[in-house]
Amino acid sequence: MKVRDILKSKGYDVYSIEAEKTVYQAIAKMDELDIGALVVMNGDELMGILSERDYRSKVILKGRTSKKTAVHEIMTGNVYCATPEDTVEYCMSQMTDKKIRHLPVVEDNQVIGVISIGDLVKSIISKQKGEITNLRHYIQGQYPR
Repeated sequence: MKVRDILKSKGYDVYSIEAEKTVYQAIAKMDELDIGALVVMNGDELMGILSERDYRSKVILKGRTSKKTAVHEIMTGNVYCATPEDTVEYCMSQMTDKKIRHLPVVEDNQVIGVISIGDLVKSIISKQKGEITNLRHYIQGQYPR
């Protein structure tokens, strides 16, 4: 399965925030959307990503206040990205190696979606369920179905 397949099923929504907004505004938006990260954009240009982990590590634990700290001060600027043609396995290994939970999906220098570790796990489980069903049918003599 490829990233394109995940985006087809989950949608191509890109939730973003501008770098000059406050961290408080970003956290409020994440809470409203029930998501764990926002891409930081300047128009169509990807500037970074802001996650709950950034908030925890760079605001709360540093004694900053979310209403006085700008997103650009704490965002992760070196963003790892995926392409629509990347495989689920490749993205899973990237997320594991880099210890990240979200990957913006970029095509032709445009962010077209974001995938999370949860999206990848869901697709792997779905694939495994299909394989188990096929094996059961084969064992029971109902293959091919």
